[in-house]
Amino acid sequence: MKSPEKSSTAEIRERFDRDVERFSNLATGQTATMDAAFCMELVAAAAAATTSPIRGVLDVGCGAGNYSLKLRERVADAAFTLVDLSRPMLDRAVERLGSSAAATHQRDIRELDFAAGSFDAILAAAVLHHLRTPAEWEHVFTGFFRWLRPGGSLWVFDLVSHECPAIQQLHWDRYGKYQTALGGADYRGKVFDYVVREDTPTPVTYQLQLARQTGFSKVDVLHKNASFAAYGAVK
Repeated sequence: MKSPEKSSTAEIRERFDRDVERFSNLATGQTATMDAAFCMELVAAAAAATTSPIRGVLDVGCGAGNYSLKLRERVADAAFTLVDLSRPMLDRAVERLGSSAAATHQRDIRELDFAAGSFDAILAAAVLHHLRTPAEWEHVFTGFFRWLRPGGSLWVFDLVSHECPAIQQLHWDRYGKYQTALGGADYRGKVFDYVVREDTPTPVTYQLQLARQTGFSKVDVLHKNASFAAYGAVK
């Protein structure tokens, strides 16, 4: 059977344009994502613990700004550069961050570039699963590494796949049970439908290896539960 064609960038942007309110809640904004609130806290704590000072932050796929808000609780003086496909999401993030929002870019991260050493930390939450090919992954990680100053850090939380098909099915079944408990069978079907249409997750093992190949010197897994993982990498 032929795999369904993936959503275009424009289609993904349009969906998020319509979903600003749901994503504008630190506690419940990403309930479809397992351990989202916990990982938000963990990423902020790990970034603050490993990287000092943090003055400039790049938030890739920032959405309504949840991860930036969490990090700002620990590094109040940081300036946040926000990137997202959705203008309504960017507008909401700026509204919530106020003067901490230093710049916004309504662009695809695959098309952006910044000067070398521009940032102390990069956040990439629930966004990299939209990359489609190894070449795109390599291009984006090369950019991340170059844009960070020495000692800067990258923090990722995302939907992941697994190298072993049996493990992939095991964790996909677990994720399905989580969705059913959250909203019933219809909700599970809705979430799984848009994952199939929109997302191209890759194994966390691949991402960690890519981070090392790109040049990051210290790479650590922060948390993994079923089909979601959080990790960091220090330049």
